[in-house]
Amino acid sequence: MDKIAVLDFGGQYAHLIANRVRRLNVYSEIFDAATPAAKLRGFKGVILSGGPQSVYDKDAIKCDPGILELGVPLLGICYGHQLLAYLQDAKVEPADYREYGLTQIKVLKKEGVFKGLADIETVWMSHGDSVKDLPSGYEVIGQSPGEYAAIANFAKNFYGFQFHLEVSHTKSGMKMLDNFLSICGVKKEWKIDNFIEEEIERARALIGDKKVFMLVSGGVDSTVAFALLGRALGPDRVYGLFVDTGFLRFNEREQVEKSLKSLGFDNLHVKDASADFFSALKEVYEPEKKRQIIGELFLKVQAEVVASLGLNPDEWLIGQGTIYPDTIESGGTKNSAKIKTHHNRVSKIEEMIKQGRIIEPLAQLYKDEVRAVGEKLGLPAEIVWRHPFPGPGLAVRCLCAKQANWPEGFRQLEARLNADVAKHGLTARILPVQSVGVQGDFRTYRHPVALIGDSDFAILDAVATDLINRYTEINRVLWLKAPASIAETDTVSTEQTKMRQVSRNGGLAVTDSYLTRERIALLQKADKIVSQFIEEKGISRQIWQFPTVLVPLSVQGNARGAGEKANASARGAGESIVLRPVESDEAMTANFYRMDLKLLDELIQRLVKIPGISAVFYDVTNKPPGTIEWE
Repeated sequence: MDKIAVLDFGGQYAHLIANRVRRLNVYSEIFDAATPAAKLRGFKGVILSGGPQSVYDKDAIKCDPGILELGVPLLGICYGHQLLAYLQDAKVEPADYREYGLTQIKVLKKEGVFKGLADIETVWMSHGDSVKDLPSGYEVIGQSPGEYAAIANFAKNFYGFQFHLEVSHTKSGMKMLDNFLSICGVKKEWKIDNFIEEEIERARALIGDKKVFMLVSGGVDSTVAFALLGRALGPDRVYGLFVDTGFLRFNEREQVEKSLKSLGFDNLHVKDASADFFSALKEVYEPEKKRQIIGELFLKVQAEVVASLGLNPDEWLIGQGTIYPDTIESGGTKNSAKIKTHHNRVSKIEEMIKQGRIIEPLAQLYKDEVRAVGEKLGLPAEIVWRHPFPGPGLAVRCLCAKQANWPEGFRQLEARLNADVAKHGLTARILPVQSVGVQGDFRTYRHPVALIGDSDFAILDAVATDLINRYTEINRVLWLKAPASIAETDTVSTEQTKMRQVSRNGGLAVTDSYLTRERIALLQKADKIVSQFIEEKGISRQIWQFPTVLVPLSVQGNARGAGEKANASARGAGESIVLRPVESDEAMTANFYRMDLKLLDELIQRLVKIPGISAVFYDVTNKPPGTIEWE
């Protein structure tokens, strides 16, 4: 069997590369970066993945230099590119200009991996280091501003790319990868059916004569996992538990229960544990702590249900619909950095995995592969193509804050930002809240900046990328289409509201807000309007995921009831909605969705009519540097 070896240097990259190789119907196998070169003999080619480190650091991850002597084609991507050059005595140093996001490169030589490409290609960058000179025998075949975007040793079929060809946003990435596989001379023999057959056999061997207690949410991942385990064991040995945390979408509990039972999942138990979750999360503000509490409480509820049903826990395994991005963003592999803790990767779950008490049949797959499995298993399109929804639900789309949080020297920073964006007719405001991002493969927890004024998405995309690359204090850029996105009130006219908003000395207020039923109800109302709107307008399938985020931020500085405990915000103190639609197919990278501006205005007008909503922002940040979810 022909295979490609992928060396894992951390982050999400090795598994995403393996996913792309499989998508081209070729078998791949992932190895730890330090694997001896001798173990790679017999593979048709080797790919060195990206990773979060710098090759010149004392403790940086390296590979066996013997891979250079295997006599097979090599491809280094980002960190792999830098390491390939470094192993051959080239200099790697911090870049003069960090690159995160879409970049135009000039193709200098249309040979080898670049065969059949255009003169100019759009690629995806995410790096802070650069190769400063060429190893012997190499030439530059792709150039970005000030960077060796791609290098090649055609005599040895060694290639190095500073950009990530494996992500969907590198327009011709799959063409480049297919070219590399052709150079390797590898046969195309892999199919999704192979995975299903292999996973069924693996599940039967792992489970033995036990049964599976499956935690289901109604989303595509857990439903496909539920169906796959049912195919492996038979429906009588797979029991589903759906937990109502209180953080579901409007009427979602009823919809999920009806949907799963219509698919023949009769062994389904529904537990309303919302009171427990709201109690456990009272006055909890920090995103990681919220995720830890939710993950551990899921297990506690599961154990209580098992006891109430008189089941012997020694006869059951816990099933989860975890997929690979969940694991990698939780820092779940040897060399990866933690971006956020997935609720399926809290410490108790990790202990149970080590004890062999957890089964996750989709843990090595990405979303596109999960959907392919679901289709092969005969699940209906409305399940397979449902927008992803996080296990913690709206809890991670409802930001919590105790008070306004400003970066040090924010007035001077804001002045510099405004000097940069003024030429585009925009005003910049730093927001006194924080959100999670991913920059250089590491977690960031930094401030969003709002751009205010008329513009278009091409300008906003370019400005957002530039600002985040140059200002380390921010990791996300929003757009406020003033005055349309600001709610009118009885006490403040639209023009006054606009003037207050763009004033650099006021107009923003944050009140003490944690998770309450009232805030979640407010978010459910906004989320329902968004969901119905994209279905009504026929754009749901254009969008991969559409988080609607509630932020305890009053834009007008008109927080009615500001002296009250801020969890009265749902009664009118004033909060803001952030719209975060994205385009992706694997969740590791994403572009913000460029909604038709007339449609966006219509959606905003519906949302600002909700009592308690003061403003609606549109997130114009790609991933990286901004994660899809805000927490």
